[in-house]
Parts: sequence; structure tokens; C-alpha cells
Amino acid sequence: MALQWTPKQGFVLLAFAALALYPMVGGNFGVDLVTKIMIFAIFALSLELLVGGTGLVCFGQAGFFGIGAYAAVLLSPQSEAAGLWWLLPAAVLCAAAYALAVGALSLRTKGVYFIMVTLAFAQMAYYVVHDTPLGGGTDGIYLTMKPAIGAGLDLDHPLTMYAFTLGLLAAVFGFLALLSRSRFGRALAGIKVNEQRMRATGFATYPYKLAAFTISGGIAGLAGFLFAVKDGFVNPELMSWHFSGAVLVMIILGGIGHLRGALIGAFAFALLQEFFKSEAIFGAFARHWHLGLGLTIILSVALLPRGLVGLPGQWRERLVGRTSRRAERAGVTAEAKA
Repeated sequence: MALQWTPKQGFVLLAFAALALYPMVGGNFGVDLVTKIMIFAIFALSLELLVGGTGLVCFGQAGFFGIGAYAAVLLSPQSEAAGLWWLLPAAVLCAAAYALAVGALSLRTKGVYFIMVTLAFAQMAYYVVHDTPLGGGTDGIYLTMKPAIGAGLDLDHPLTMYAFTLGLLAAVFGFLALLSRSRFGRALAGIKVNEQRMRATGFATYPYKLAAFTISGGIAGLAGFLFAVKDGFVNPELMSWHFSGAVLVMIILGGIGHLRGALIGAFAFALLQEFFKSEAIFGAFARHWHLGLGLTIILSVALLPRGLVGLPGQWRERLVGRTSRRAERAGVTAEAKA
């Protein structure tokens, strides 16, 4: 039987192929920018699992991101490069462990209370690194030596870091795509639609939500680890509520409920930031880039309620609507002539 690709799968395949080929045409700045955006895309995918896949709006996702970043720096030796193959899992496990503890408590609440509890736990982590010597206080801490991959591969080289980040982005996307098609993913989808009905059918929904929350925290920690390795520096702002809000905007902008929407939203949000920050385009107004970005997001939400991922369908609906209206008018005219 021949393998048939759907338009959605074809789009994802073309997107990853374009990312793989981009270093051939992109300069040093472009490679560095796209590497950062791919890290944000992994971060957005972690929240998409909760919001789009389970219906849990978490406002403390930056806490897990920051823990992964700080773990990468704090666990690294000062005198030599740490081994990537133990440092990366350790950072992910630290973030996942904190997510497990936060989820065990916060998932006993619902709605706006769940949002506020997750925000409170993220702020607790923020103040731990902000007000204590553990995380270097407000100044943050530096990663003196980036972890070693081995076989002559150095993450300090921009192209190596780019390829490594792209590989992890593809792995996370593939993992979440398989997860959504599994029995576990179907259970999460049922919880999102109607949790009470899922309970009535015999599902214990709490363990499913806790597992999803823990996996989401681990993926966010992976993104934080990559961010720390790329920049070689972390500070408390990585755990601020502003960052949690930014990643929530990414998945809303791209389209909640779609993995590819998280990718599109991360790229759209970051590129819009760069666009409005450009002094070559906006001159002195570039200092007020938040205003332009905010207005653009408001317009996007108003005009694209399903996000950027729903734009083709919205165009199709309008085109079909116009065609049907023209057919109706033609039918009425023909009847009148008859």
C-alpha cells in the first residue's frame, strides 16, 4: 500500500526540510536567531500538550523552563566540560520532578484557581533564584564550559548547536504526535472535552493529567537546557510570569489544539518581535516595540480566532461561501426568467 501524505503532514515535512536547509543560505545572525526560535518552539510544544491537548491553562510554564536552564549551569563542573549525555537528562529530570510536585498539588484545583496556583509556584521558583546566592541573584550565572557531545562535535559552534536543536525539535514534535494518537492521548482529549463523562466511563482522570503535566514540565526543562547552552548565561527573568505569558501567546497566535500551530506561533511571535524592534524600519519608534507587537496580536486574535493554522480553512470557507451565494443568485435569476 502506497504511503499517502495529508496536507498537514506535508506542511510539517516541508517546514523541517526548510529548517534543515536554512544554514546554507542564512548568515551567522540568521542561524543564531532561528536556533533561538526553535528553542521557543520546543517550549511552546510543551505548553500545547497542556492547553491544546488536555485543556489545562498553565501560567507557570516558565518555572519549568528556568529550572532546566539553571540545572544545566549549576550541575556543570567549573573546570571541565560536562558530558551532554548525562547533563541533558539531569536537567530534564529536575524540571519534570518540580512539575510532578507542582502538578500533584495544583491539579486538585480547577479553572482560574489552577491558573493562579501554577503562577504562584513559578513565582516561588523565581524568587528562590532571584533572592538567594543559589542562582547568582539578579545578575544570574554563567556557563563556563558548554557540554561536550564527543566525536569532535562542539556545541560552541553555531552550526552544531543549530543541528542539535533541530534534531531535538523534530524528536519532541514526533513524540507528541505519537502521544496524541495513543490511548493516553485519546484519554487526554476526552478529559479536555468532558472530564466528568470520562470519570463516568471509569477513567481516573487525575493520574492522566498529572502525567501530562509532568511530561510538559520535562519538555519545558529541555527547552530551558538548550537556551542555557546556547547563550551560556541564565538569569531569573527566565522564570518570570512575563515569559509564561509570552509562550501562551505563541500557541494562541499559532492556533491552540494543533502541534504545528505551536511551531507557527513560536516563529510568528519571535519574527514579529524582531520586526518591531528594527530601527531600520521603525526608527525611534522601535523603542516602543511592545506597542506594535501588542496591537498586531490583538488584530490576529480578532481576525483569526483559530490562529494562523486556521487561516487556509478560513479562506476556503469564505471562497465556498461566495461561490454558493453566486450559485443561489444565478438560480434565482434563472427562475425569474423562466
